[in-house]
Amino acid sequence: MYDTDHPASKKLKEIGKEITSSVKPKAVVVFSAHWQAERDGQVEINAAETTDLIYDFYGFPKKYYQEKYPNVGSKDIAAQVIEAVRAANIDIKPVKRGLDHGVWASFKVAFAPEENPLNVPIVQTSLFSSEDPHQHYRLGQAVAKLREQNIQIIVSGMAVHNLRDMRFSYGDSKPLPYTVSFDEALKKAVESSPEEREELMADLLKRPDARQAHPTFDHLLPIYVGAGAAGDDPGKRLWTLAEGSLSWAQYRFGEIVI
Repeated sequence: MYDTDHPASKKLKEIGKEITSSVKPKAVVVFSAHWQAERDGQVEINAAETTDLIYDFYGFPKKYYQEKYPNVGSKDIAAQVIEAVRAANIDIKPVKRGLDHGVWASFKVAFAPEENPLNVPIVQTSLFSSEDPHQHYRLGQAVAKLREQNIQIIVSGMAVHNLRDMRFSYGDSKPLPYTVSFDEALKKAVESSPEEREELMADLLKRPDARQAHPTFDHLLPIYVGAGAAGDDPGKRLWTLAEGSLSWAQYRFGEIVI
């Protein structure tokens, strides 16, 4: 967020500009790695229009906890998500919850309020409490029809996310072996045919390098929601940067219709 010269920051700005100038969504429904529901088999959704940001991180300089990101929710969009999810026989609970940093930190880059404001409602929905890839894929399928109304579905996670191993690459951006291997395996699975995609993506969690790339799968699960929401649209890796024990890969499902 502060390293504006980082390649991932520059790419995120490009994607954000593409969304505001070409997609022009009427609302955004977002799933973040940093919100997993409390109850098994249930997801939660922010149904409030006005909330405070959540600073769900610890031990950082004071300025991080003073960050602001202007945003507004939508009771109407939340109601449509709830209806779609319940129609798929998935339990969903409306709550009042602000955007966590998995959303606002990346949105401050992609949709900088001064340079590229989003100016549409943002409704965040949780992941399940489980690490079940099929469960999250079905959640994406449940909300897929919202895309027909030009409601943009954004998922926020990371292709590789191992903070524990950052100590091994401190001062050296060379990727660790599992960072590269898992990053490429994810690309292959996401870019497979939509008919095969769910199973191939689910198999990623069984790979020997999966728990190295993701000691917990919370940062990986959002892309399963995105892939499920894509329906028959193909997935494409737009860009990647494997760096130490992290991969900043960014994906899109479907093509932009101008």
